[in-house]
Amino acid sequence: MKTLRMKFRTDLGNDYTVSLSYAKDGLTAAEVESAMQALLDGDIFDAPFDTAIGAEIVERTVTEIL
Repeated sequence: MKTLRMKFRTDLGNDYTVSLSYAKDGLTAAEVESAMQALLDGDIFDAPFDTAIGAEIVERTVTEIL
């Protein structure tokens, strides 16, 4: 499973991470930047996000053994 983690900073200097599970394969930097800007412009969170500070895709593999 791939998770997209988008990191934001508030005007007070606090950092927040928004995680979205099941990120699609082949996401580009431009697509992620656009999504992050939409979150900033939409002002949909209680925390006053001021700026996007980074993003990463985390892959996790689980292997059942029993």
